[in-house]
Amino acid sequence: MRILVWHWGRRGAGPLFAQRLSEAINQLGTHQALLSLAAGAELLSGPNQPDCAWVEPTYRDVFEFILQKCLNPFLAGRTQKKLARLQPDFAICAMPALLDQRLIKALQQQNIPYAVIVHDAQPHPGDLLSFRLLDQERLLRGASCLITLSSHVAGELHAQNYGQNGQKIIKLWHPPFSFGAMAPPLAHGGAPRVLFFGRLLPYKGLDLLADALSLLGAARPFIVKICGEGPATPELDRLRNLPNVTVDQRWIPESELPALLAWSDALVLPYREASQSGVAAAALAQGRYVLATNVGGLREQLEGQARAHLVEPNAAAIAAGLTGLFAPAHHTQTVDLTGDWLSMAAQMTASLERMT
Repeated sequence: MRILVWHWGRRGAGPLFAQRLSEAINQLGTHQALLSLAAGAELLSGPNQPDCAWVEPTYRDVFEFILQKCLNPFLAGRTQKKLARLQPDFAICAMPALLDQRLIKALQQQNIPYAVIVHDAQPHPGDLLSFRLLDQERLLRGASCLITLSSHVAGELHAQNYGQNGQKIIKLWHPPFSFGAMAPPLAHGGAPRVLFFGRLLPYKGLDLLADALSLLGAARPFIVKICGEGPATPELDRLRNLPNVTVDQRWIPESELPALLAWSDALVLPYREASQSGVAAAALAQGRYVLATNVGGLREQLEGQARAHLVEPNAAAIAAGLTGLFAPAHHTQTVDLTGDWLSMAAQMTASLERMT
């Protein structure tokens, strides 16, 4: 079976997720994966560019995005020709992006079924506009199969009446992004280093983190680095003013994530809600400790994982968890990596085979 794996977004984890999935499918040797990325994807400007069967011109800014949306009807023929040349039997959307409908129409016209990997079934606070621009509901309703990375997201899809009229919902897991060998945590011999990485939005619980660090006071035995893109907020101002806390408020390319993980000893996820966490999977794969709040799909993802610790979503619990995370009892644990990319790809393709 020839499987087109696409993600037409430029930044974030989407291009990397699509690349790792297509590579895993090809490594299985039973199917052929054809990778399609946006021309502006960060991965394509890096040193290890993936082998792309289809590089789609998209946009660099909001004005080019509006232009591309207007050009969709005129580009339909080009999209049809590219799809006919590749001749996929099935297509997988690795993560929704803004111009997916361009490809969806071509897939439907050529009677090629598609699946969508659903990372979030509901918009988080601050994400509602993004969901509307993505037109995620139309994308999901037209899919033959919806693939989730947690039971939490699968349950939300069922609650929204997906998975009916022949549509399948398949629950898998989030494999870890591994970035090669790194020195173990605390090998630097200095104060423990705690990293927060991701979008700086209200649901990420930065207010809880600020409260927790304030509770610990100036004698806190670890340093904190907060990295990500987001609006200016009082919580970020509070964090900037705390001792031994640095805030790097900007878009962080995926190429910088390995260096940040190598710097860190632990990752903190003080979220108020979550579907699952790709950066937590990456941190565990690199042997880092992870402290996360027990919300959404995080419990399913992290419970039972060595070096992962779940706490309740309040400042006192986060403060206690961070303090105890580096206790000697934790240092003898080894990383338990279950469900890698090959295993997920095998289960995914087996499910798709039964549908075709």
